[in-house]
Amino acid sequence: MLKKLLYLLSFLPLAIPVSAAPPVSAAPPLPEAGKAEALPPRLKAALDAVSAQRLQDHIAFLASDSLEGRDTPSRGLDRAAEYIAGQFKRAQLEPAGDDGYFQTADDPIIRRFLASRPYRLKNVAGLLRGSDPALKESYLLVTAHYDGLGVKAGEGDGIFNGANDNASGVASMIELASVFSSAKVRPRRSLLFIAFFGEEKRMLGSRYYARHPLVPLDQTVGMVNLEQLGRTDDSEGTRIASANLTGFDFTTMSSTFERAGKLTGINVAKHPGKSDAYFPLSDNIALAELGIPAHTLSVAYHFPDYHGPEDHSDRIDVENLRKVNRMIAAALYLLADSSGVPRWDEDQPKAQPYIAAWKKRFGRPAEKPEASGGSPSRPGE
Repeated sequence: MLKKLLYLLSFLPLAIPVSAAPPVSAAPPLPEAGKAEALPPRLKAALDAVSAQRLQDHIAFLASDSLEGRDTPSRGLDRAAEYIAGQFKRAQLEPAGDDGYFQTADDPIIRRFLASRPYRLKNVAGLLRGSDPALKESYLLVTAHYDGLGVKAGEGDGIFNGANDNASGVASMIELASVFSSAKVRPRRSLLFIAFFGEEKRMLGSRYYARHPLVPLDQTVGMVNLEQLGRTDDSEGTRIASANLTGFDFTTMSSTFERAGKLTGINVAKHPGKSDAYFPLSDNIALAELGIPAHTLSVAYHFPDYHGPEDHSDRIDVENLRKVNRMIAAALYLLADSSGVPRWDEDQPKAQPYIAAWKKRFGRPAEKPEASGGSPSRPGE
């Protein structure tokens, strides 16, 4: 009876107040990288609006038993998509899909995967327009996969709730969208928030997006993918106030995240063994293979319940997640407000396949990155 009641209650929207959108303006420019910096008051106010309670509420719903692990495809995945779309609407993002906030997935690859199963797979996408009349036509993608491993009989209670992998990433994406939408400052470029289905099925949703982009790829300056942000009990030791980027040395994005980390008290660093190895293992790879600078940000690569039935919401370090979200918000602002764009580093041997894709797309070599983390602009900027 209690499970049935919880199932019915899970359909009700969370009571998160929505206020009218305030006037939007650009924040005062930050000092040049390398100099002593402090967050401008209006940008600091936006970062301080990140809520641990909202993050916890989003994770609790997405990782609840009623969603049955959010397998691709499943009823639980569909309910998660409806929830995310509702939160994007609550944040007053513009619908960016072909069906409101949904990008309906339908091509031969998807039809072959579904094999006549009666489901409609969909990415969930919402757009926050930039503040600059010209630069708002270029886009920074902020993404997270919302699927999980579903139900597997004989392992624990059978439900792989996926609180850290990856309700924590989706909750962060929702919270960041809400914070930017309600803030008095907005970056000059547009932010496109996308929740992908099917990451656990060989990046099915992100690869669908790469084949059918919602905004022009030539106007997509980069992608920040969020995954496994909520657990601090890493198998290598406790990870408080720290984060890693996959492919850390591949592009200039890492210097921007390091700078954001210094502004917010988070140590953003390269993992010596896993940063490069994990670069092709999450949704960022779908865009990187097309030449778009793209990384995945994580806190713990491995933790005791990784891909297990005990990855529950009560094991999330919500306060640390709030702090990491502040850093991500600062980095997104720096990336999306800059007149320059992220660049691949041509001196990195492991980045060569992605640099080749960039050259093919833009028809000329990528410039050598600047030490400050800034970069020259693309043609037409």
